Amino acid sequence: MAQWSVILAVIAALGGAALLSSVHKIDEGHTGVYYRGGALLTITSGPGFHLMLPFITSFKSVQTTLQTDEVKNVPCGTSGGVMIYFDRIEVVNYLVQSAVYDIVRNFTADYDKALIFNKVHHELNQFCSVHSLQEVYIGLFDQIDENLKLTLQEDLTSMAPGLIIQAVRVTKPNIPESIRRNYELMESEKTKLLVSVQTQKVVEKEAETERIKAVIEAEKVAQVAEIKFGQKVMEKETEKRISEIEDGAFLAQQRARADAEFYTSQRVAEANKLKLTPEYLQLMKYKAIAANSKIYFGNEIPQMFVDSGSAGNEIASPLGV
Repeated sequence: MAQWSVILAVIAALGGAALLSSVHKIDEGHTGVYYRGGALLTITSGPGFHLMLPFITSFKSVQTTLQTDEVKNVPCGTSGGVMIYFDRIEVVNYLVQSAVYDIVRNFTADYDKALIFNKVHHELNQFCSVHSLQEVYIGLFDQIDENLKLTLQEDLTSMAPGLIIQAVRVTKPNIPESIRRNYELMESEKTKLLVSVQTQKVVEKEAETERIKAVIEAEKVAQVAEIKFGQKVMEKETEKRISEIEDGAFLAQQRARADAEFYTSQRVAEANKLKLTPEYLQLMKYKAIAANSKIYFGNEIPQMFVDSGSAGNEIASPLGV
């Protein structure tokens, strides 16, 4: 009876172990690939719990979301024979889910070692071998990221379609200390030169600004003077116009007055001319005599005498003469 108990316990333990080894989990953003006897199976699985044959089937989880592979301490020899080292190159990439099986079959589940790490080493050495230290360290350093990304993606498109390079970030390489000090000195001198050039530009800009301000001020003064001159000209023209109008009005008034006087004189002359008749002249004669005559009364009155006491000489005649 005890033997059966032991056998049942062993069977239960084996069954539990088989069950545990057959149940596995695939995380979100990953794809499961399966091996049996070392051979890659054609089936794949998505995120979740799955079953497989215990003990003889194994699996690996392959990430299909965005990931960053860090390639560290990459040696690189320049065209001048100087050995430099890149401390870290970051390659941001992701694997398309539909391409997981083909890439794992051709490059194993650790595909990034062959397709990214080894390719980065190769491409960086290719780049350094045809460029000088000056170009790698300074002149063309800003282009290394983009060139490396394009080169990697071009090779991957033909070798492993479905593996996408999103970005590449390359750190500044380490160079020999003596050369680095020379570059620092050169950068310092270059900085001084740039500061000097910028200072000169600032001085030139300030001088140009002052010149422009002077020109603007002169133009403003000239414009103000021109406006004032125009105002004076307009005032003089207005005064001249007013004077002309006043002269015209005065001349018209004098002409009208002269015309009126002429007309009056003309009418008076015409009236006098009409009055100059023998009868009118005779009447005026008598009026004049009557106005200048005085009558004296007495017993004896000469026929004519002169009255010297009067305002003028008057001729008197006796009554009845």
